[in-house]
Amino acid sequence: MNNKMSFIIAVNDEVVFKKCELYINNLIIPTDFQIEIIPIRDAEYLTKAYNKCMYSSDSKYKVYLHQDVFVINRNFIGDILKVFEDDSIGAIGMCGAKTVPENGIWWESPETVGEVYESHTGIMGLLKFNEIELEFDEVAVVDGFIIITQYDVPWREDIFKSWHFYDMSQCTEFKKLGYKVVVPRQITPWCIHDCGIVNTMNGFEENRLIFIKNYNEG
Repeated sequence: MNNKMSFIIAVNDEVVFKKCELYINNLIIPTDFQIEIIPIRDAEYLTKAYNKCMYSSDSKYKVYLHQDVFVINRNFIGDILKVFEDDSIGAIGMCGAKTVPENGIWWESPETVGEVYESHTGIMGLLKFNEIELEFDEVAVVDGFIIITQYDVPWREDIFKSWHFYDMSQCTEFKKLGYKVVVPRQITPWCIHDCGIVNTMNGFEENRLIFIKNYNEG
């Protein structure tokens, strides 16, 4: 449905999810537009869960987000739809990089853009990358705390069975099909990502090497 947006959320903490849901339900919904919230519980891994929801939802627009992401821009839906008026854009994120370093770690690129309130250091604060001067900047990849799409491209559940690098893979798959991936200009951040100190022990290195092998080599 061209007038519908699904918010697809992997959930393992009901209290955090309820807060995420509260922010979504507080968004301004354009006239004759619908939203739905699809929680994913007991997900084996994200790519598999996202694919299942993608194939079962009839929404043109899909927002894949972590349960600890709170959308604070009440005009989020309208702002996203405005960016998607350019039908060459396949996916939108809030932070990303125009280039991917050889090591596959996007935030080590010299060309990062976007902003978010987040807590990866253990303290909530503004994480701000380079300024975006126009309505959006085209990037190579975006961070997967939130990815918004207007086309359905399968997530690579065949190679990414963890919680790392699935986002960069998905962006690359969009670009292989000729779609743009962009980060919009935000006067103030559109989202809070209350992630806490990031766990890089649960498959980060293994999936970094998988990403490099499948996308950064050759």
